[in-house]
This record gives sequence, structure tokens and C-alpha cells, in this order.
Amino acid sequence: LEGHEEANPLHHLLEGSLRQRVIDAIEALPEREKMVLTLYYQEELNLKEIGAVLDVGESRVSQLHSQAIKRLRARLANDT
Repeated sequence: LEGHEEANPLHHLLEGSLRQRVIDAIEALPEREKMVLTLYYQEELNLKEIGAVLDVGESRVSQLHSQAIKRLRARLANDT
């Protein structure tokens, strides 16, 4: 049963659908929030480093990150 989900075509379809919904939700974010998520999750920068890139304080980066996550959750909840 371990690899059963990976071989299940429905699982792949649902996984692909969720992935596309997340991508669409991220693309709909305001530019700065999108940038924060990209730098944090793809480039693996910490909040201080992101603050230096965006020329804002670490607390502002934290606010932008929180707002982006909140928007993503709301958008994904509305899509279901």
C-alpha cells in the first residue's frame, strides 16, 4: 500500500489540480507579496535578507509574508 497513492491516476490528477490552483493564486498576489514568497521559498532567503533586497525592515517583510499567506488561503478556500 505504500506506493499505491503514487500509482493512482486520480491522485495525480488531484495533485496536479491543486498545484495549478496554488500557482494561479500566487500569480494573483500583489507584486511585493509575490516577491517575498519567491525570495523566501525558492531562493531560501531569510526575512532579514529579503528586507535588504526590498529595502524594508524585517518586521515589514514578516507582515508582507503573513498577508500573502492569508490571501492564498482565502483564495484557495474560495476555489473549493
